[in-house]
Amino acid sequence: MAKIVVALGGNAILSKDASAQAQMKAVKKTAKELVKFIKNGDQLIITHGNGPQVGNLLLQQNAADSEANPAMPLDTCGAMTQGSIGYWFQNAMKEELLNNGIDKDVMAIVTQTIVDEDDPAFENPSKPIGPFYKETDLPEIKSLHPDWEIIEDSGRGYRRVVPSPKPLEINEYAAIKKVVDAGIVPIVSGGGGIPVVKKGNRLIGKEAVIDKDFSASKIAQLIDADKLIILTSAGGVYYNYGKPDQVELKEVGIDDIQKHIDANEFAKGSMMPKVQAAVAFVRSTGNPAVIGDLEDVEQIIEGNEGTTIVKDAVPAAVK
Repeated sequence: MAKIVVALGGNAILSKDASAQAQMKAVKKTAKELVKFIKNGDQLIITHGNGPQVGNLLLQQNAADSEANPAMPLDTCGAMTQGSIGYWFQNAMKEELLNNGIDKDVMAIVTQTIVDEDDPAFENPSKPIGPFYKETDLPEIKSLHPDWEIIEDSGRGYRRVVPSPKPLEINEYAAIKKVVDAGIVPIVSGGGGIPVVKKGNRLIGKEAVIDKDFSASKIAQLIDADKLIILTSAGGVYYNYGKPDQVELKEVGIDDIQKHIDANEFAKGSMMPKVQAAVAFVRSTGNPAVIGDLEDVEQIIEGNEGTTIVKDAVPAAVK
């Protein structure tokens, strides 16, 4: 039985319709794909992003902010979205398992991720959250929220960005490992985990959103996962993406792909963190990581789709 950590983006849960009903429907569709790992005999660990959800929740909090009902801070909103998305996944996965004749427990775990209080990311917001805005919307948005940092997000529109410190440790990893060893399917580190810093015996929340791929990589290392799989709507990894000479990789060694990371050839808001997180896992464990499309899960399991990143320095195999 292979232990596989699967990381899902928040955009895979929320598209244009931000209602709970629409997101639950998307989660149910995703669960049908994820159950294929369990049917294959694998032990599954699920992580997910929350960028769209936490940004939308912040907007709701700020819109209702008053002295009697003050808005919740970003770290608490992160915990709230962990709970809601975890609830959706827990129920959807359990239902789909039973539909396939599999009686296996599923558990969502509110997860805290320890970060460095002096991480330079706190001074350089980079993590996109919330809805996409058109360029014509920007004057009004900046007028309403003069303290926001806004960037263009990978050709998809403009979004607010917040600090995104790197994870140092997953506070609940030992408990997560026990849950995995018991054969339970855990849903962990939602949105990268709630960012906290250690102060003696206390954990203090920080207003930030951790990249879920880095946290997934850290969890995969800590629980001795056999494979890290990062599922995205963009498919596998390309060299020269979007150019006439673009090449989709089938298998690549970490030394080869590191050269392209160092040359900043991947989009910072989308593919770059995925590739960096995958390389960190492979470098630490020697086990492979795969980046591929959610709709190709069956083919990824069979090794026919996605980009596999391995430790040995092999020439890049292309599709």
